[in-house]
Amino acid sequence: MEAERILQYLTEVEEAAEDVLANKQQIVDLDTKRNMNREALNALKHEMASEEKVKVCFGNIFIKFPKTKTQEMIQRDQRQLDKEINNLRQALKDKLNRLNELQGKPELTGYNLSPLSNVELKAINHLMKR
Repeated sequence: MEAERILQYLTEVEEAAEDVLANKQQIVDLDTKRNMNREALNALKHEMASEEKVKVCFGNIFIKFPKTKTQEMIQRDQRQLDKEINNLRQALKDKLNRLNELQGKPELTGYNLSPLSNVELKAINHLMKR
């Protein structure tokens, strides 16, 4: 009876830990893709500034595509990646708190803070200059 309860507890902790690790890896993968998109946008802007059409890889084929449309697609993809990463980071906080709760550790303090927005940052800078 006691052994079953211990096994159940260890299973729950292990599942929660694996969930946290999977979430972290997903964030890393999406961030890598986001960095690749950033590099592509930079290349389109600087290295291919005079080009009207560029070759874009869709799956396993390359298609000549207008540069402006390509930039729009990449920027749309960037916005989607940003949303997904932010959602995963928020979910990670909840999963970490669940893991800490299972392990009997206190909830992380200061972990639920969010960064200042640009408007808030400008307001603070404005007040500091007075």
